[in-house]
Amino acid sequence: MASETEFDIIFAGGGAAACVTAGRLAAADPSLRILIVEAGPHTQEDPAHVQPARYLSHLVPGSKTVKFLVSNPSPHLGGRPAIVPAGQCIGGGSSVNFVMYNRGVPSEYDAWETQFENPGWGSKDIVPLLAKSETYEIDPLIKTRGSTGPLKVSLGGYFPKLAQDFLDTASAYDKDRKVVLDSSDPSTVNSYGRWPKWIGAKTGHRSDVAHHYIYPEQEKNKNLRIVTGYYVKRVIVENERAVGIEYTPSPQFHPDASPKLLTAHASKLVVVAGGSLGSPLILERSGIGAASLLEKHGIKKVVDLPGVGERYQDHQLLAPLFHASEDSGTLDEFMRGEPSVIEKWGAQWIKDGSGMVATNGIDVGIKYRPTEDEVLSIGPAFQQTWRDHFANYPDRSVVWMGLGSFCFGGIPAAPKGPYFTVGLFLNHPSSVGHIHITSGDDATAAPDFHPGYLEHEEDFELLVYAYKRARELARRMAGYRGDFSGNQPQFAKDSKAAISEESKPVAADAPDLVYSKEDDEAIREWIRKTVSTTWHALGTCAMMPREKGGVVDHKLNVYGVKGLKVADLSIAPRNVGANTYSTACAIGEKAAIIIAEELGISGV
Repeated sequence: MASETEFDIIFAGGGAAACVTAGRLAAADPSLRILIVEAGPHTQEDPAHVQPARYLSHLVPGSKTVKFLVSNPSPHLGGRPAIVPAGQCIGGGSSVNFVMYNRGVPSEYDAWETQFENPGWGSKDIVPLLAKSETYEIDPLIKTRGSTGPLKVSLGGYFPKLAQDFLDTASAYDKDRKVVLDSSDPSTVNSYGRWPKWIGAKTGHRSDVAHHYIYPEQEKNKNLRIVTGYYVKRVIVENERAVGIEYTPSPQFHPDASPKLLTAHASKLVVVAGGSLGSPLILERSGIGAASLLEKHGIKKVVDLPGVGERYQDHQLLAPLFHASEDSGTLDEFMRGEPSVIEKWGAQWIKDGSGMVATNGIDVGIKYRPTEDEVLSIGPAFQQTWRDHFANYPDRSVVWMGLGSFCFGGIPAAPKGPYFTVGLFLNHPSSVGHIHITSGDDATAAPDFHPGYLEHEEDFELLVYAYKRARELARRMAGYRGDFSGNQPQFAKDSKAAISEESKPVAADAPDLVYSKEDDEAIREWIRKTVSTTWHALGTCAMMPREKGGVVDHKLNVYGVKGLKVADLSIAPRNVGANTYSTACAIGEKAAIIIAEELGISGV
């Protein structure tokens, strides 16, 4: 490369969407000088990334591949802050997530196009892009799935006894729903089934964008440059046009480097892709945001754009824990790092890509949609939400619910032994929050972060209902051996719903537990203490009309600045009822097409 500071396109961030976009553009036009600046490290061939079952290794204090954002304390969470992890490495969340394959449904993307006025972003456009990124190795005949994309989707290399137990129990207990092959397909919403994973069927490797879009291109393309361990401070805007970035070394990765700012220039385009928790902060430090906020932090205003950092959305997670029978085949010993277990399954993975290393322990689930009678039982606040958002959209579900065959969220504190969770998250909570800078100069300063969890009664009602439903499934499973008190509501000892640390499963047709008002309040108190993120942050640079609070238009252009786009999950105007990795890939694919068209590049 002729210059270390002159480029055609600069990506401020190296996460999932950025890697898809940059990889596609680099492959289509190798002459493009592309720079990716990422705050975290490389991930290439690192076992912690390519071995799927090692994803919990990233969620530890001092992690170099995940940053933990701590929110403002919230009275709705009992005065505690929420802690939200975000991928910080090449590949972003795709390199550290739980490898759960889960796609949004057509009506959700159609709302992006119609309700939020974004032509070209409806399901007719987005579903083909979802397919473009993947090779669906489970059933290649399903027309909505991809067959030639770089990312592989399979059922993984291990299916524990407990997972079949879950499906058998659901079939016997829940007569309103069926068990199907592909429970994640929009046409089979409200059905139980095995859950796909972003794992190659033959290799057993994680399918992340770094290893499938970026590293193959970088090996043969010297014009694709990646700089790791550097924070992007701001976008440089001159005469209303983005012309480059300022960035600075991260002390975590470059402790001996000079803290002075570095500059890189872009002749064609700057693409902000720092994720939903990073992109709005970069824009605000660049003078793009609410004028009052910019003035408060001494930042020269470039564009008064009050939508920046607003509309934060996430799914909300509960994971009640249960004791499992010794023969359930859980992943607990592997997740705890028992040397003999690691050695056994590690050798098998190296041999043929199968076994515990080639799974995430989340093998079965359902996109749950209540019946009309169930809607009435959930609560009055939720009934209005149902009428407004779900009733007329039969492909939409309200909760994802599924089995985790290990001590999810409780490994450090729980006694050794086999556990499982019937975990759940809200697919379309009403909660909306924000994230903003607290410093105009320091790119590492903790943000003003407010996730908004539990601020709407309809979300609370649905979480209470879903917990009860999950518990009924759990206590009917053959492998159930009692509730784990360390992650359950604290019911009164004389309650009919009281937990039991040691108990056997009940029959499929046994009566459901009866909860008193005091029991319901105990559930609510537990939810306040434990509800958490699913890492599915989006919406903070929303793609919608400027006058309605939008930050970018349907071509991903930041309002008021030429040569500047945002291309990551932050542009999503509304959440999707799914894990967000596939949607991030679709955004990356769409951004590549938009940029290629504007630059006259073919073959993307």
